[in-house]
Amino acid sequence: MIWICPHIKAKGKPEETTLHEHLLLVSNVAEKIAVYSNIDPKIARYGAILHDIGKASSVFQKRLITNKKQDKPFRHEIASCFFLSLFEQDLHPALIEMIIAHHKSVLCDVGKKGILDLEENRDDSFVLHSKDWESWKKDAFTILSAFGITVHNISIDEAKENYEMVLKYCRNAVNEQGYSEWRGLLMAADYFASALSSKTDNYLERIFKKPNLDFYNRKHDLYPLSLKSASSKKKHTMVVASTGAGKTDFLFRRCKGRVFYTLPFQASINAMYKQVKNNLTSDNPDIDIRLLHAASKIVLEGKSREEKIIQGHVGAAVKVLTPHQIAAIAFGTNGYEAMIMDIKGCDVILDEIHTYTDVTRAIVLKIIQVLKYLCCNIHIGTATMPKLLYSRIIDLLGKENVLEVQLEESELEQFNRHSIHKIDSWESAIAIIAQSVSEQKKVLVVCNRVKAAQEQYSKFRELFPETPILLIHSRFTKGDRDAKERLLLGLDEFGKPNGNFNSSTEACIVVATQVVEVSLDISFDLMVTEAAPLDALIQRFGRVHRKRTKETIGTYKSIYVLPPPDNAKDAKPYDIEIINKSYKVLPNGEVLDEKSLQGKIDNVFTEIDFLNIEQHSVFKETEKWSIDKLTHNSKAILLELLDIDSVSCILETDKDSYMQSDYDERYKMEIHARYFIVKELRQLNDGYGSSPFIIPDKAYSKNLGLIEELVKTENYTIEYSFL
Repeated sequence: MIWICPHIKAKGKPEETTLHEHLLLVSNVAEKIAVYSNIDPKIARYGAILHDIGKASSVFQKRLITNKKQDKPFRHEIASCFFLSLFEQDLHPALIEMIIAHHKSVLCDVGKKGILDLEENRDDSFVLHSKDWESWKKDAFTILSAFGITVHNISIDEAKENYEMVLKYCRNAVNEQGYSEWRGLLMAADYFASALSSKTDNYLERIFKKPNLDFYNRKHDLYPLSLKSASSKKKHTMVVASTGAGKTDFLFRRCKGRVFYTLPFQASINAMYKQVKNNLTSDNPDIDIRLLHAASKIVLEGKSREEKIIQGHVGAAVKVLTPHQIAAIAFGTNGYEAMIMDIKGCDVILDEIHTYTDVTRAIVLKIIQVLKYLCCNIHIGTATMPKLLYSRIIDLLGKENVLEVQLEESELEQFNRHSIHKIDSWESAIAIIAQSVSEQKKVLVVCNRVKAAQEQYSKFRELFPETPILLIHSRFTKGDRDAKERLLLGLDEFGKPNGNFNSSTEACIVVATQVVEVSLDISFDLMVTEAAPLDALIQRFGRVHRKRTKETIGTYKSIYVLPPPDNAKDAKPYDIEIINKSYKVLPNGEVLDEKSLQGKIDNVFTEIDFLNIEQHSVFKETEKWSIDKLTHNSKAILLELLDIDSVSCILETDKDSYMQSDYDERYKMEIHARYFIVKELRQLNDGYGSSPFIIPDKAYSKNLGLIEELVKTENYTIEYSFL
């Protein structure tokens, strides 16, 4: 295709996408979203065509080429609004909401670059944004005309009238509370087209399609949930059942439309994504199944920081993600309206809701509140939920609206498969591991923190040099971790066993953190684990003796649990009181009876402090929004409330490759880390992928992953000192 005004670019290097192409792609996506959302597609198209037309400005084009930080901010959104009078007046509100806030809050923007932030010097701002107006408006008119927009000459005075009209609209908007569907639509379309670029139109054919979920109608006597009916007029679902009872299949069978599937950890969503894709591909050969990476984009400006949902792919049939990203809706972080437009009315599976902290419990409840408001069908599956939390969720959804499913006692008895042993130290554990290795057993060792897992891995490498040993946790590059997951699962590209680790018939050792608790379909012979909250332990236990046959029912494999730490600091990330109570209720030298688990859970979680996070949330229990329209929260509330691996990082040596790569290749280079670990490091300029922080090469090892104590600016390599 021949692009109009090819010298006018929407993006700099490496893409160098022309403005005409970008506007075409965004308008195609916007129309598709509008039709799906029952919004006027003509208005959506106009807003998409207009949203970036200000990039035709000579000021923007020069800055795009030089890519140097300037004293005075130029916002292409503001320049785009100069063309509003080309459209009928009754369209102006929707067009303004799409254009003026598709990147920034109009007020209290993190970098003070919103239109109302710049109002203090608005005459100067208009002068800058209209510089060379008589020259560059011609290119803008040429591009707009190519889209069939009827143009007329806009004088500098008319441009200023349009500008003043937008200012007035924004002043009124921030006195309203609520979210803008138009802003969300344009954001979603812009993210989609920007992330996929030339692939956009190909993907458009695949979005907003309901998946065929017939695969999950499979039945098997060993999976009792597969034999239970999922048919019910009730909107929501609550399933409590043992690990391996078929919860995933049952939850999918309850879904009628597009599906958002959430799991607690990045590693678990990686595994679930692969599993779902394998399950559904044959019945859905050209359907979009997506993995939403858990990292957020943290853009630093001065001492402030902002969280932005990486939501580049609206409309997938199935999305696998972490609850953190849905929680961003309730906290009003940048991009939350785009997430609303995508998830509204969909089926949402909340699998294995964890209850480690007061904060996570409160956030899960807030997620359920906002999903209910957005008319989502909510399907919850767990093996480990305290009755207090269960009751609270049922109250939120309304008992009359929830299909409640549990296993019978006779069915639970079929899942007794572990004998629990309390041991006194790592020295005792090493003796047990040595014996198991001599017996050609597969050993899984689980630590609560990455550093502890790295230490044990290094120790085992010395003690068992002839035994295959693998370390897996959340802080590897995605490429390295994908490779380690493949090794761990022990399957080739066709899903056949290849003799590595999980499919090995000989001794091996895997050292891991909580990332193995959920979704990874592995079955080891023996486990050594640090003490943890009971719900977490039950999930870990499910990775041993997982493969069930009629012959294995009634047989048991051993779990060895180390004692709780001595103090609260060493217990992190968990609460030491909960760990102690969990350890106390575990049997010692006896079989763990599945029928007794609910009672044990309730004995551990005798009280739940349902932390009040109303002051942090923009969606209130009253079902009202408390956020000013056309704004978002620039403060990274989720970073402060949750101790999660929430920012992306890359290695020094990967910087140049990252800048030149596409979305998928960038993903493989990224490491997820906690913001507080990397906040003093350099950061790649906004506009490159997830704006990752740059990790010193010395702080990373392919075997160990990110080494936290080496994440220091003084460890940067000299040759990269002029980044």
